[in-house]
Amino acid sequence: MNPVWTIAKKRDGEELSATEIGEFIAGYACGDIPDYQMSAMAMAIYLRGMTTAEIAALTDSMLESGACFEWPAGGLPKVDKHSTGGIGDKVSLPLAPMLACCDLQVPMISGRGLGATGGTLDKLESIPGYRTDLSMDEMRAVTENVGCVISGATSDLVPADRKLYALRDVTGTVPSIPLITGSIMSKKLAEGLDALVLDVKFGSGAFMKTAELARDLAESMVATGRRMNVATTAVLTDMNQPLGRMVGNAVEVDESVAALEGEGPEDLMEVTLALGAELLLSTKKSESIETARKQLQKTIDSGAAREKFAQMVAAQGGNLDASREVAPASDVAAGRGGYIASMDTEKLGQAVIAMRGGRRKLGDVLDLSTGFEMLVRLGDKVEVGQSLARLFSPANVADEGRELFLSAVQISDEPPTVGPLILDRVS
Repeated sequence: MNPVWTIAKKRDGEELSATEIGEFIAGYACGDIPDYQMSAMAMAIYLRGMTTAEIAALTDSMLESGACFEWPAGGLPKVDKHSTGGIGDKVSLPLAPMLACCDLQVPMISGRGLGATGGTLDKLESIPGYRTDLSMDEMRAVTENVGCVISGATSDLVPADRKLYALRDVTGTVPSIPLITGSIMSKKLAEGLDALVLDVKFGSGAFMKTAELARDLAESMVATGRRMNVATTAVLTDMNQPLGRMVGNAVEVDESVAALEGEGPEDLMEVTLALGAELLLSTKKSESIETARKQLQKTIDSGAAREKFAQMVAAQGGNLDASREVAPASDVAAGRGGYIASMDTEKLGQAVIAMRGGRRKLGDVLDLSTGFEMLVRLGDKVEVGQSLARLFSPANVADEGRELFLSAVQISDEPPTVGPLILDRVS
């Protein structure tokens, strides 16, 4: 195979064969194809798209680039969720232990920040001692002993995606339906799942800016999951404002713990319960959405989910009760009165990056103590000088974060129309 010819073929809009895709991905995974050629291929895919057959071949090739989990027959159902990425999206942290309390096992492979969105692994690493680099044997043991685990992909687990995931972040090829589908589904299918639910976000803070694009992505991933005999559903959720109140790393862990203690924001809990209910239905642990939600809520009310999360953290070397560093706080005040009309939610994510809480380039070291707390929501009426947010940042980068925040939040004289948080379900 000549990788230059393969790139040129895709760049010219020609369909690639499964063999061509497989050889290219295998070559990249083993190092025969360098980053600059993979970058060119990723850009060609981003610009030209892929057919259903090409997406299937891409997913299969990435899955076959490494090892997969195998589970003993007759065990508890293995389930997981995945979000396409949003600002303040911390659902994985409370949901995994809630599911584990419902006779399900959650071998969750997560990633780091991608673009303006935060990464689950980055958030969890704000917990002192928490390991996100477990081996496959360690992940298997924690899953079977505790019921849930959240760690990163190992070097032998979908290595092609591990390399490509980081490359996409710095080459402007993140919002590509074929690349997103291949990345998400290869990781999730490698977990050996019985059921999967996808949180596909749309809006200013999502990779898919419109509901139509989000639906296209959801249908692509659901079809891929079902083709691999995994019960797969998707939920379309709004990302035109942050999910929950906290945005950052340590502060999102704090909010997740609060959610497990029954004090989570309403929108965060709505999405968490909706996604969890899909998995309980898919695995026949509940007969209806209503009973599934009650079953999940009971894990919070009883304190079982909070305890399960602490067990998972301890099993991965962390101490949930140890203090997590949060940067000094300062308020962001409204420059005028009116109604919160819109938010450029992606720019809010960039404000965290400006405060060193996210990556500008591959290899950046994060300040996990930075972020902000949203004090207003879309449609709220505010007065001049009212606090819109509480910024957590060192003084030397606080001004840049504050400027980005203020430029992202628009205030008008008339209240806006705010759409539903959960738009639809795709199955």
